[in-house]
Amino acid sequence: MAKKTVQNSKGFSADRQELLADVCGIIDNSRYKIATTVNAEVCYMNWHIGKRIKEDVLYNQRAEYGKEIIKTLAESLTTRYGKGWSIYKLQHCVRSAYIFTEDEIQYAVRTQLTWTHLRSLMSIEDALKRAFYMQMTRIERWDTRMLDEKIDQMFYERTALSRKPEELIKQELQQLKDNDTLSPDVVFRSSYFLETLGLADTYSEKDLEDAILINLQSFLKEMGNDFAFLDRQKRITIDAVDYRIDLLFFHRGLQRLVAIELKLGKFKPEHEGQMLLYLRYLNKNERKEHEEAPIGLILCSEGNTEHIEYLMLDEGNIKVAQYFTQLPDKKILSEKLHRAIAIARANHKKDSE
Repeated sequence: MAKKTVQNSKGFSADRQELLADVCGIIDNSRYKIATTVNAEVCYMNWHIGKRIKEDVLYNQRAEYGKEIIKTLAESLTTRYGKGWSIYKLQHCVRSAYIFTEDEIQYAVRTQLTWTHLRSLMSIEDALKRAFYMQMTRIERWDTRMLDEKIDQMFYERTALSRKPEELIKQELQQLKDNDTLSPDVVFRSSYFLETLGLADTYSEKDLEDAILINLQSFLKEMGNDFAFLDRQKRITIDAVDYRIDLLFFHRGLQRLVAIELKLGKFKPEHEGQMLLYLRYLNKNERKEHEEAPIGLILCSEGNTEHIEYLMLDEGNIKVAQYFTQLPDKKILSEKLHRAIAIARANHKKDSE
């Protein structure tokens, strides 16, 4: 009796699946290359257009003349090429030429940033802040929606990196660019937004922990792409006494275990002693040969920066941050963060003198 040929749901024989997979792979790979090439050409084209207009406007040194040039050019291009060449589009092109060098455009294209990414980055006035978002977009593969969200939520201002002197920030960003080397000052922040957990006005530490585990994906989205969940209520035994670490993660970029403790209220000095005990245990009993020393994150529902400053926790392997279960008022948060940055940089300056 002849052997029947097995058919899949599309009527394609099982022994031809390899052929189908190979052809699909060729098509997908070619489509990716085409999309990448098109994106590169769009970025180059827009930047070169902006550069050419910029040279003409600068040559004449008159703002009103420049506006008239762009308006007239937009009308002519729209007549010739159709929609997509508005005055606003040309203004973005010109702005890109003012903000980015040709080398920076080439780097952006090599790292697969799109023109939409670049438009979002152009909204950032501070060059170091803009460089930070460019590197984080590359490393964490943010789409433009995520990039806009991070900018809106003041991701940079919430990092310890933003509070360092400019020269140190430049050095760390260069390391990030050259070697993909992440530091704890880039990874950890002074505050975290956990509004997606859906907690009520009144909740316990257990409620918070349960909400994090139920909404682990959104929690990891806020923490960062390289965090991997390992355990909850991790039991460790010291001198026949059992202790439990609320949450245990591993950060792939830092190559470190990360112990997280959840606290209601403000940070207390005894929290440091508790975390220090956990970290020393993890370092001795759980750390692998290739890993760096474990790091601890104490998440508190209220902030008290003076305690943290006096204990100098930001300089060691214990980080303290405030979490928000409801999004804070953006204006108040912005003022608070910029004040903290100014104070931190002033303290760095005093220490160096």
